[in-house]
Amino acid sequence: MSINFRDATDKLFEVVTHEELADALGCSVATIRQARRAEGTVSYRTPPKGWEKAVLKLAEERAEHFKRLIAKLKAT
Repeated sequence: MSINFRDATDKLFEVVTHEELADALGCSVATIRQARRAEGTVSYRTPPKGWEKAVLKLAEERAEHFKRLIAKLKAT
């Protein structure tokens, strides 16, 4: 199964969004954005509970995404 340049690079450029992480944690996008700010700033909020597990799951899913892309590219 081959893959063309556009499809391959579309897959390469896919990222995990703030929305996906917020959905995984059951919180708002605003909460994610505030938790990513520098500690000590007025708008900083502590990260949602369970963030480590959610980030791990999303990272594992992304790793599988890239493994599939690698397999397609090796098949060409």
